[in-house]
Amino acid sequence: MDMNGKVAVVTGGASGIGQAVARRLAEAGGKIAIFDLNEDAGQAMVAELGVDNCVFANVNVVDEASVKAGIEATVTALGAIHVNVNCAGIGNAAKTLGKNGPFPLDLWNTVIAVNLTGTFNVLRLCAEVMAKNEPMTDDGARGVIINTASVAAYEGQMGQ
Repeated sequence: MDMNGKVAVVTGGASGIGQAVARRLAEAGGKIAIFDLNEDAGQAMVAELGVDNCVFANVNVVDEASVKAGIEATVTALGAIHVNVNCAGIGNAAKTLGKNGPFPLDLWNTVIAVNLTGTFNVLRLCAEVMAKNEPMTDDGARGVIINTASVAAYEGQMGQ
């Protein structure tokens, strides 16, 4: 996809894989919306990529209102959304069964809420905005959604 002039929402874009994706998409000519909880790192990315090419939104991917506010801010500042790359995620390296008992279910539920439900929450709301775009390709595509995952999907952690 030609990113020149396209707008990409990158969740987790203030660090790690998301930060690398945001930089690469900007290098390819894209305008970037960083959705992250880390205000300082997000604003540093805006300074690095330039205020004309990047916006930051303090977004909690699990919270629908937070995501909608980030999307609204993105469309207001950058005009559209063409790409959504979901990199926001958390991990919790703990044993399934440790000295203090089994892995706490509330921690598991938090990981699922962010990594699974949060990803779906953002992609569904971005897709709603993308559906209003003019087709970008001969087959009628109006946007692109990319979901990332950790190597932990292929290599288990110690004790799990």
